[in-house]
Amino acid sequence: MPDKKLGFGLMRLPVLSSEDRGRIDYDKLYRMADTFLSRGFTYFDTAWMYHNFQSEPALKRAVIDRHPRDAFTVATKMPTMMLTSPEDQEHIFVQQLQKTGAGAFDYYLLHDLNVVTYKTVTDYGTIPYLEAQKAAGRIRKLGFSFHDSASFLDQILTEHPDMDFVQLQINYLDWDNPGIQSRKCYETARAHGKPVIIMEPVKGGTLASLPPEAELIFRSIHPDWSAASWAIRFAASLEGVMVVLSGMSTIEQLEDNTSYMQTFTPLTDTELQAVFRVRDILLNTTEIPCTGCRYCVEANACPMNIPIPDFFALYNAEKKDTNDLWSPQIEYYLNMVTHGAGKASDCIRCRGCEAMCPQRLPITDLLPKVAETMEVEQD
Repeated sequence: MPDKKLGFGLMRLPVLSSEDRGRIDYDKLYRMADTFLSRGFTYFDTAWMYHNFQSEPALKRAVIDRHPRDAFTVATKMPTMMLTSPEDQEHIFVQQLQKTGAGAFDYYLLHDLNVVTYKTVTDYGTIPYLEAQKAAGRIRKLGFSFHDSASFLDQILTEHPDMDFVQLQINYLDWDNPGIQSRKCYETARAHGKPVIIMEPVKGGTLASLPPEAELIFRSIHPDWSAASWAIRFAASLEGVMVVLSGMSTIEQLEDNTSYMQTFTPLTDTELQAVFRVRDILLNTTEIPCTGCRYCVEANACPMNIPIPDFFALYNAEKKDTNDLWSPQIEYYLNMVTHGAGKASDCIRCRGCEAMCPQRLPITDLLPKVAETMEVEQD
């Protein structure tokens, strides 16, 4: 287990051209990697498809070829969403060993387990294949990243109790989001005794830039703490967290993160209260002011089985998200539909939900907006 809780996520590296994410700025990356290691941090996280498939080679060039192998740990992932046959697993895994030059992977993940990809890896025998690689010494710790419901996470961990760790999307804005279920997923992983790696602690940069009234709350307590540092500190303060990943694009971001994570101290109760006050401000500036009371679905069940409050929460989170690479909110939405929920576009405008809504929201007028935003394909 890494000595320090900050991990270097290689998904948002400095690039030479915003039009081509495969053109990595190696002069900047060398400096960032060297600074990271010189301050005692060791965990590097990459994946097969990051930076147009150039992130794993970048890890080799910037870290593995330039530093002793025992000075760092390497994490990469099997791209479950790209598997088309059982044979793909061997082909990809062998290429990853070659592309990284790692020799063996300290941490290896099934990338993005959800209701769809779990069926794929079950059908293809992906987990037994990776367990065989672990037994052969090519993988030291085997786990998975996850974007789905807490109940589905419980199912996976019950069926595969030998998984060494779980990687979850956790940040203070999503903590109680009924669609993303950060808190519930975290509690499920801990109930199974699994160490947790945290991704998206700053929500793709969303929590690095706050409204003035929210910024004032943080500044009144610690004038010198960045907004992003509050988000990472919140995640790192959770019991059982092994690593908090940060996708750092600049040396300034790396300097900031490593400055306070070298000798990390968990947030105090007063600081946690400030975090949730800021969270409430962010939630109160949402497009759809749904309170999540669930009267619309529980007191008068939707005939189309549309989980209206969950979809509104995901829509609001999507509208706040500044991540331009990929939308976890859309993935959570599509996973819920795959699990059997009706789509927002399935609304038949019966208006039974509106009759039960204490906020008197025009739900049937809002659901088409949700459908337009959330019912899209991701690259």
